[in-house]
Amino acid sequence: MSVPLLVFADDWGRHPSSCQHLIRQLLPRHSVTWVNTIGTRTPRLDLDTVRRAAGKFRHWFHRKDGPVAEALPPGLSVAHPKMWPWLTRKIDRTLNRKLLLQQLNPVVRAMPDLPVAITTLPVVADLMGPLPVRRWIYYCVDDFSQWPGLDRKTMGRLEETVVAKAERIVAVSENLRTRLRAMGRDSDLLTHGVDTEIWANTGELLPEIAGLERPLIVFWGVVDRRMDTAWVRELSRDLTCGTIVLAGPNQDPDPVLKTLPRVKILGPLAFRQLPTLAREAAVLVMPYADQPVTRAMQPLKLKEYLATGKPAVARDLPANLEWADALDLVASPAAFSALVRRRLETGLPAEQMAARTRLNSESWAAKARRFADLLQLDDA
Repeated sequence: MSVPLLVFADDWGRHPSSCQHLIRQLLPRHSVTWVNTIGTRTPRLDLDTVRRAAGKFRHWFHRKDGPVAEALPPGLSVAHPKMWPWLTRKIDRTLNRKLLLQQLNPVVRAMPDLPVAITTLPVVADLMGPLPVRRWIYYCVDDFSQWPGLDRKTMGRLEETVVAKAERIVAVSENLRTRLRAMGRDSDLLTHGVDTEIWANTGELLPEIAGLERPLIVFWGVVDRRMDTAWVRELSRDLTCGTIVLAGPNQDPDPVLKTLPRVKILGPLAFRQLPTLAREAAVLVMPYADQPVTRAMQPLKLKEYLATGKPAVARDLPANLEWADALDLVASPAAFSALVRRRLETGLPAEQMAARTRLNSESWAAKARRFADLLQLDDA
């Protein structure tokens, strides 16, 4: 068995993150302990926070030999350490460090060898040094200092520590690499992958969309303040038939979205349901606002959209430019509405379909091999 991995990220199975895709490919060659964290959002008195907290309590106090463990892939174990849900003050960070070290030190001691620690989140900053690991890797997937709904100042300070202490940094976009360079560190680029065969199949029926007026214009992903309400409003006003479907977790989106005609907000779907949703869609869309956080990110859904064989219309953000020949990129609400309505009539142009053959070299298996090489896992 190769060197074990200790991974700090969003909850395993909660949504199909790039880190989860990579780790699945590294199993079972590497045994992996995945550490579910409290996330990065400051707790608020709202329904989403209450639901999230309830889920955390269930994880913290469930029986370890229950069905959750049985559903995990071979070689993977999941830790649910109890954490204090605030990070702003020094006393908050001190309490969290003590809580985590108390729970994670026994986990590390039980491993056959010191693990390589990988984190996608800045909240581990105070563990870097006290926790005995072989080395720390920062897998930089977003600019948390600009993410809506976060304590950006605190996240920025924590990330500065992670960037300074990580032995190696892997970033998912050139914009993130530029940002990291401004923080004094070089990084390696590893863009997201896609498994095209998943999107060629369809799964279970979706009763959530059974009664919706066709055609369906579909977005899937987190529905939050990164979505440009003006773009959705323009399209909803111009449509004479059909439904705009926004599928995914709701994290404080603009309330106006819920009032727009022809807009249906579904809430989260399981990953296995997305190929069916894509099959039912006429056009896939990414109406993101042009913000620092969206200019830094590389949407996981971009290559998923392309793999479906459906037309896609998106904002001309940096991460999308490499695939400009494979979808429609626009810069204004009017252009967005016009292109979506045009693709409802024309379908996917032949030249865009031809450009998408490049996806064949973008598999998650290939990305994971590159990831392992960058981290020198076989030499650890």
